[in-house]
Amino acid sequence: MNDKEISEIRRHLRRDRSNMTHIYGCYVNDNKEIITEFRQSTGIMPENEGDKYFALLRRTLSGSIGKNLIDITFKTAQVADSPEHKLLMGLRESKCNDEALRSELFKKIIDTVVMEGNYLILLGCDSYDVPFKSKDDSFQKDNSEEVYTHILCTICPVKQTKANLHYVPEEKLFHDGAMNQMVSAPMLGFLFPAFDDRSTNIYNALYYTKDVKNSQEALIGALFNTPVPQPAAQQKQTFEALLTTSLGEECSMEVVQTVHEQICQRIELHKESKVPEPLMVSKEEVKEVLSSCGVSEESMSKFSVDYDEAFGFEADLHPKNIIDNKHFEVKTPDVIIKCDPTRSDLIETRIIGGIKYILICADEEVEVNGVNITIKDGEREAAAI
Repeated sequence: MNDKEISEIRRHLRRDRSNMTHIYGCYVNDNKEIITEFRQSTGIMPENEGDKYFALLRRTLSGSIGKNLIDITFKTAQVADSPEHKLLMGLRESKCNDEALRSELFKKIIDTVVMEGNYLILLGCDSYDVPFKSKDDSFQKDNSEEVYTHILCTICPVKQTKANLHYVPEEKLFHDGAMNQMVSAPMLGFLFPAFDDRSTNIYNALYYTKDVKNSQEALIGALFNTPVPQPAAQQKQTFEALLTTSLGEECSMEVVQTVHEQICQRIELHKESKVPEPLMVSKEEVKEVLSSCGVSEESMSKFSVDYDEAFGFEADLHPKNIIDNKHFEVKTPDVIIKCDPTRSDLIETRIIGGIKYILICADEEVEVNGVNITIKDGEREAAAI
């Protein structure tokens, strides 16, 4: 799914637009015990309450593709005959009304999810009349091409609030209030089936994780029985380590700057082009950048082998998972230098008199601890750290 398709489903997930007739809940404590299960009709919910439930469900379709929103692909054999796919299809076909299937799904989640404290599982089934989309991207709501029926599940931590003084209007006084169980924003969730090319795709699902450092592989295994990419934060660490170990002494400031700049440029060009499909970076594209920096064939060959071992054979990566396009940082054990990623050219390395230096071009005004200083003619030509 791309950003436009996700946004289209999010827009439909509102109390006054959705065809979701019921929301099912399972409240679990930190001992993996079910406190209560419930079924609530969206039609008779108080307006404010319904809006809050739908807001939680929408949050399961938020964040960045590849980081928070991970594409899950089923094998053909799984779609043909597998317990995990049958469960999801059964929930969809019954519109989540089948109690036995709901219990099976809740048990899979409870047995494998890692969540501190109590949490709430919410589940619902929605049907969306997909309107015809003309060439100018306008929707013809009265001309629906298909009905996209999907289930949406979200897992939200429930946190206990502190007892605070609160105002009692009848008495015009403040009194001590009881502690409350408050539902927080979702940490995990999924949408099935996917909405690809604005159509139902039962071969895919969309998995949500708020924590880009931990996508909870055990939960994914239980729900989908399929491998997923490394968490986004781990991909970045792996890519950085890959450059260090594969290139060895050829991993210079210039190489890292060029890789960062080239990938940043790809991100910006993709954004300007407004292409809906997510941008991906291949191993060969990274090797082209390394080659332009003069990296030897021997080091690039090692990089190629190490890349396949780390990410999978010829795997494509989301560029924002392997670099931070908003920051550029140079770090030593005692000093950290941060700069605008578009101006990393202001920083260079040099050996002067046998000593290694990081040089920063300081032609513009320089501030130290909030104080503007002057670099005199007799001082070094560049600020050395």
